[in-house]
Amino acid sequence: MTAKSTSKTPERTPLEERLIELIKLKGPITVADFMADALGHPHEGYYMTGAPIGAEGDFTTAPEISQIFGELIGLWLVEAWRSMGSPKDFNLIELGPGRGAMMADILRAARLRPEFTRAAHLWLVETSGRLRHEQQKRLRAGDVKPSWADEFADISQAPSLIVANEFFDCLPVRQFQRVKGGWRERLVGLDPTGAGLGFVLGATPPPAALDLPAQAGDGDIFEISFAAREFAADICALLTEHGGCALLIDYGHIQSGLGETLQAVRSHRYWPPLASPGRADVTAHVDFDALARVAIDAGAVAHGPVPQGRFLERLGLSIRVDTLCKGKSAADAETIRAGAHRIAAPEQMGEIFKVMCLSAPGLPTPAGFDDI
Repeated sequence: MTAKSTSKTPERTPLEERLIELIKLKGPITVADFMADALGHPHEGYYMTGAPIGAEGDFTTAPEISQIFGELIGLWLVEAWRSMGSPKDFNLIELGPGRGAMMADILRAARLRPEFTRAAHLWLVETSGRLRHEQQKRLRAGDVKPSWADEFADISQAPSLIVANEFFDCLPVRQFQRVKGGWRERLVGLDPTGAGLGFVLGATPPPAALDLPAQAGDGDIFEISFAAREFAADICALLTEHGGCALLIDYGHIQSGLGETLQAVRSHRYWPPLASPGRADVTAHVDFDALARVAIDAGAVAHGPVPQGRFLERLGLSIRVDTLCKGKSAADAETIRAGAHRIAAPEQMGEIFKVMCLSAPGLPTPAGFDDI
């Protein structure tokens, strides 16, 4: 997800009014609680009320930019299925499928192995009714009929292949800030005027069990996504018991470290994170190091992460680009190449986005993760 600086003036939203009243009544809330409401409030959350993805929305994703992205992921999934022993029945799961663009491309590429699509039970984990409608329109004519789940736990237990593109960045984070007296939790309270939202610090130190960094300077911020860790643990529990792999693609950092990554985007521009909740996408960078530790603790295997551009090249991005460009007009070929450049070039999405695979033990190293 890329964006420019905002040029709009934030407006007060009904959700902001609700949060202000809640804070006045009960005190500041965690950043995680703010994110959860801003994105998922059943009536006023961002994903419940808007059409966020695409040129007319607030941001775009790699599958929306180039069909090659989903096609290569589809071929990766077919190879992962073969490495599992080609089970006759398995779950093909996408977390946060957006408008269904990636899954449509995955299934088109997977038709090269009809036995794969015959064995797949397609599950889409999606809470937004608006996005479910978009997914249904895109996927209803395909060979594999989707089922929807509100929660990952609702999916039947079976060997599984899971893909999540720009899903974990939406899971809430808590923030902790170093001050002279030690660590304090950074909370969402009222701004100095008392009329809007602003960041404040908790009055007491957080529990020692959080194991916050010992080396930090005044003002440093450390983020923890307990939701992401719990979700990764649930994925690994399924994989270790029933077999399979999960491919996680998101922007984030390879090693846990200090720094604030909370950000918001609206109309393809950066937006103040606390402004107009429910009208902007609020995310934080994924801590892949933390997810790898969760996988290891659960008895699973973590491969990567590797930069998205390198991963796609290892899967055959350049070859696929050349194939698609054959017989095309110069303008169409340039569009194809521009899309591939955007999803893979280091200065575009190729470096900041990372790819990690969580897998059941005993499986071979998956494609794209060799020699890392």
